[in-house]
Amino acid sequence: MKKAKKVKTKSRRKIHRRSSPKNLEQRIPYQKPALRSDAFARALTDAKSCANNPESLQALFNEAARKAAAVPREPFEDDWSYLQTMLRLIRAYHRGEYDQVSKDTLIWIIAALNYFVDPFDLIPDKTPFLGFVDDATVVEFVAARTRQTLDDFMTWETIAP
Repeated sequence: MKKAKKVKTKSRRKIHRRSSPKNLEQRIPYQKPALRSDAFARALTDAKSCANNPESLQALFNEAARKAAAVPREPFEDDWSYLQTMLRLIRAYHRGEYDQVSKDTLIWIIAALNYFVDPFDLIPDKTPFLGFVDDATVVEFVAARTRQTLDDFMTWETIAP
């Protein structure tokens, strides 16, 4: 008695596997409208020149600190402390007290502050209830992107003489 051989057949359907990105942010970096706006593009461009100009950096810090003291915290939720940390980091960097920040990270932080002080960004700041929602979105994005540097800076603050 002969044994029948089993023949394996291939399915005609192809299985398509998409390689999932390690970080969703890499695939869709600017999902929110504020991050795709002309105002944010302008803030990034201005940040590059501001990073190399101590007077501009000081002026940005002064304006952002003044505005942060006057705006409502609610739209910023958990990222309010990171906005405050960005301000302190820029001040310490400008004074030459802290330099443990990469140029790219510095530009992202400056861009967030540029956007924050711009009254005519995606949603003008005078718009009731919504004026700071886009600012908060940008701060949230930049805080997430630079979180390790911001955390390292806060650690440095606690041990600096």
